[in-house]
Amino acid sequence: MINTTFSGTPDTLALDSRSKKLRRTIVRTFGAGRRGHIGGAFSIVEILRVLYDHVLKYDPRNPHWPDRDRFILSKGHGCLALYTMLAEKGFFPESELNKFCASDGMLGGHPEYGKVPGIEVSTGSLGHGLPLGVGFALAAKLDQRRHRVFVLSSDGECQEGTVWEAALSAAKHQLDQLTVLVDYNQQQTYGTIAEVQGLEPFAGKWAAFGFSVRDVNGHDVPALKAMLGAVPFAAGKPNAIICHTIKGKGVSFTERNVTWHHRSKVTEAEVAALLAALEDQ
Repeated sequence: MINTTFSGTPDTLALDSRSKKLRRTIVRTFGAGRRGHIGGAFSIVEILRVLYDHVLKYDPRNPHWPDRDRFILSKGHGCLALYTMLAEKGFFPESELNKFCASDGMLGGHPEYGKVPGIEVSTGSLGHGLPLGVGFALAAKLDQRRHRVFVLSSDGECQEGTVWEAALSAAKHQLDQLTVLVDYNQQQTYGTIAEVQGLEPFAGKWAAFGFSVRDVNGHDVPALKAMLGAVPFAAGKPNAIICHTIKGKGVSFTERNVTWHHRSKVTEAEVAALLAALEDQ
C-alpha cells in the first residue's frame, strides 16, 4: 500500500523558531570545524526533530539502555544535524560542538560508534545503514524484544544494491518494527538524482519489495509526527517513509545548490551570511 500525505510543499513551508534555532546551531558547528555537509544536514532537521522529540525511546544518561529504540543515520554525512540533536538532548555537552573535526574533540565528519554517545553504528560509507538496521530488527524479533529500529537514508544512497538486498530481507522476515525514512531531496553530490541515476517510481519500488509505503513533506513537523506515530502501518510489513525535502532547506543560497553539498575552508563571512539568511527566512 502507498499513501501520500502532504501539508503544503517543501518549497512553501516556512520554518518555525525551533527549526531555525537548530539550523543556527548546525551553522555554528559547521563554522567551528570550517567544513562539513551543510546541505544534507539542513534537509533532515525536521525529521530528526520529530524522532527525538516525539518518537524514539532513549535515555541520554544510559545510551546503551537495552530497551531503547535504535536509530541509524545511514547518510552519515548529515551528522551535523544529528550532533546538534544529541547535544540538545544531553548525550554529551553542547561545548563539544565547538570542537567539531578538532583533534581534541569526539565529533568527526561522520558518526563513530564507541566514540560518540548515542551513535549506534559508524556510518558514512553509503548503503550499509539499512542492512545493519535489518540485523538489529531481526535480532529484536528473535529475542522477542519490543524496541523499534529507524534508519534514515539518503536518496542517492538508494542507488546502492545493498539497500535493495536488505529491503528484500526485511520483507522476508516481516520486520514491521523496522522503519526506513528516505531524505528524498532529489540531489546528490554533483547533480540531481534524475541526472545521475533516476529512482522513479520510487514509492512503487519500496512497495514492490514488500514495504508498506507512505509519502510525506519532510519539513512538515505535524505531518511527520502523525505519520511516525502510526508505525507500523501494516502488521508483518516493514515501513518506508519517503520524506520530500529540499537540500539546504532554510537558506536561500544553499537550497538545491549542489556546491553546498560539502564545504571546506569555510570563512567567517560565509558563516555570518548563513546565520543572517536564516533570520530572513
